[in-house]
Amino acid sequence: MTAARTSPLADRPQLGLRERKKIRTRRAIRAATYELIENQGYDATTVEQIAERAEVSQSTVFRYFPTKEDIVLTDEYDSVLEEELRARPADEPWLDSLRYVLKRAVGLSWSEEPEVTRLRSRLMLEVPAVRSRMIESMSETGRLLCRVIAERTGRDPADLEVRVYAMSLIGGLSEVAVYWAQNDFKDNLADLVDRTVNVLAHGLPSGISSPSGGPPSGGV
Repeated sequence: MTAARTSPLADRPQLGLRERKKIRTRRAIRAATYELIENQGYDATTVEQIAERAEVSQSTVFRYFPTKEDIVLTDEYDSVLEEELRARPADEPWLDSLRYVLKRAVGLSWSEEPEVTRLRSRLMLEVPAVRSRMIESMSETGRLLCRVIAERTGRDPADLEVRVYAMSLIGGLSEVAVYWAQNDFKDNLADLVDRTVNVLAHGLPSGISSPSGGPPSGGV
């Protein structure tokens, strides 16, 4: 694993110096965490070791990340996702906007940190504490999506339908990471995102047999 690198996210001109420093500190803590986990495993890695490797105090680690699992799961892309969705043309079909932005986010993550992207997915699959925390943290990203969906559709972000739609997508994207790791990262990650959006749009494709071996049930 490499040391923390400067990210385009941390250098966006609209961010103030204080916010850019926060982003760099978070990235340094994550880089230290991933390096330690790669070398000695998740369970053996302590917050004390992370702080020492990142050259910050333990209190600083906890100020940015309440738990060790949060270090693994948190990134800087949620705000970018929200900004990009709002920047898409107002007359563009919602799912087209979503597909474009998600694939762009995946491409950015992969081009910047391919090793980290794989490691995070593997930890989601293999470490129960990380998987559990991932499920807990999905609600925050879900609320973000609810706000954007509501703006684009003219609905209330608290509507049940909006919330179900947003959380269905978040749950699907979480399964993308786990599926990718289960299959030894052989699939193209952007293609898996495409398939996920297709399921959200059209349901299960026709031709899939039922678990009992009966006839295909068609789309849902």
